[in-house]
Amino acid sequence: MSDDQQNKTQQPIQTVSDLAKHLDYSFLNSLVMDPDARVDGSEHNPRQVFSGHYVPVTPTPIANPKYVAHSHTFFKELGFDNSLAHTPEFMRLFSGDMSSLPSDIKPHGWATGYALSIYGTEYIQQCPFSTGNGYGDGRALSILETVTNKKRYEMQLKGAGRTPYCRGADGRAVLRSSVREFLVQEHMHALGIPTSRSLSLFMSQSETVDRPWYLEGSNSQDPEVMVPNLVAISTRVAPSFIRVGQLELFGRRARSNQHPSSLQELKLLVEHLIEREYKNDIDTNQPFEAQLVALATAFRDRLTSLVAHWVRVGYCQGNFNSDNCAAGGYTLDYGPFGFCELFDPAYQPWTGGGRHFSFLNQPVAAEKNFGMFCRAIEPLLTDTPQELEALRNINENFASVMQQKMNTMWAAKLGLAAYDNELLLQLLHLMMRTGADFNHFFRELSHLPSDVEALTTSFYAPLKEDMVAQWNKWIQNWRAQLEKSGEKSSEETGKESDNVDECARRMKLTNPKFTWREWFVVPAYKDAEGGNFERIHALQDMLTKPYDERSEHEQSQYYRLRPREFFGAGGISHYSCSS
Repeated sequence: MSDDQQNKTQQPIQTVSDLAKHLDYSFLNSLVMDPDARVDGSEHNPRQVFSGHYVPVTPTPIANPKYVAHSHTFFKELGFDNSLAHTPEFMRLFSGDMSSLPSDIKPHGWATGYALSIYGTEYIQQCPFSTGNGYGDGRALSILETVTNKKRYEMQLKGAGRTPYCRGADGRAVLRSSVREFLVQEHMHALGIPTSRSLSLFMSQSETVDRPWYLEGSNSQDPEVMVPNLVAISTRVAPSFIRVGQLELFGRRARSNQHPSSLQELKLLVEHLIEREYKNDIDTNQPFEAQLVALATAFRDRLTSLVAHWVRVGYCQGNFNSDNCAAGGYTLDYGPFGFCELFDPAYQPWTGGGRHFSFLNQPVAAEKNFGMFCRAIEPLLTDTPQELEALRNINENFASVMQQKMNTMWAAKLGLAAYDNELLLQLLHLMMRTGADFNHFFRELSHLPSDVEALTTSFYAPLKEDMVAQWNKWIQNWRAQLEKSGEKSSEETGKESDNVDECARRMKLTNPKFTWREWFVVPAYKDAEGGNFERIHALQDMLTKPYDERSEHEQSQYYRLRPREFFGAGGISHYSCSS
């Protein structure tokens, strides 16, 4: 980055013209365009893409756009003035209209292809051509790549219309799913979990698409009716949007030598991944093959940490295919996600997800995706057997690294200096038997209760007498472990005081007070359909301060268990992937 670029970021960005001064299209400049693509971006029909890293595509603007929200927190990080979100030029650009822009901004975006694997098995059936050459960004378009405040960001519209990868669909996103993704990305960031970020959200006041959804009060597993939904465009932002599935596509082509440049295209993409996501972790002066080994190690570290964080806060990705696994090691693609309320290791919010993507199986699902990542880059190591063997060893050790991260996470949730497997298993068993709310329970436990009476607000049903005794016994054992941890801490620091207070403080920074609960998000997106965004803005405030204590009124609204009528409710306790 030049000194000029760095100096430019000192001034707040107030207009789209200001934003244009920070453009740096490294993806387009470093990688290969599909040689069959139309350079003007007029690419709105499904077709096979045989080679190249991207296809230029112009977004399809939504009709009669209206501002819904933007992330004040993220605007500040980007160096954007909040007034920018309300300018006509910003609304046009981020509602899909790339005409009449400053000349530095390209008049089109770009879509990318990727492959699909589910739980470690390669698939091509989802591609309409049964070749794998038609699967990719069906409704997501990157439009800008910027360098602001010394950081690189890629900005991507979701719901911006059809691309060559649309597989015959309409390329739109509905308001419901757009509100959910807009809110949850900033919530996850506030929880301390690596994630794509939310920039802005615009809805159409007139354009609708039909989607299957649930009848009011339905307890059906599957949607029963087709419903017209207002469409929206949300803008998500990340250092890059390179996915494991993207690497897989080029790895598959290289393995079968599908075209003369297939291996070179794989190499270029991996080099670009290192530059965009790992240049501070990898010595790029060493041989490329050694960089690949370092890349696998770094990605393993990020992915295992990420999934441990997911479990820490009760998050379930729902559909953790390889194309939903960011190669940069952050959370991406909030489709059928959910947060576990009534504790269930097999919790799965998506009706099509099955147990392989359920809550406590996410470490294994991550291992499967990491295996596909390693398989994708193996063709680049065929001439260096030592590095190839090192890569395979890194892959084989994924489970042990994952377990270490999980053990550390569970110890932190319990306030312990060391992981205690028996204590944890006893706890999880008790939580299941007595119907505990996952996040509420751990937050209340952070107050270090001496008996179960102090935890009763965390249970969905009154405790029977024999369970009270079992809980109190567990609490006694846990507090004994806490005392040992405190003694160990005193020995290490030489300080005895406030060990209890410090333990509670650390636990409260690990166990959030306020987390996503679908049943208070539903009214927000329903209100938005009528043009009322007050609930969305209130949720923005609450969800971006998840560890803070709040007023008594706010606590009565947001810090409570799921009401009984929402158990089994279609669109709340579970949902399809139609968005």
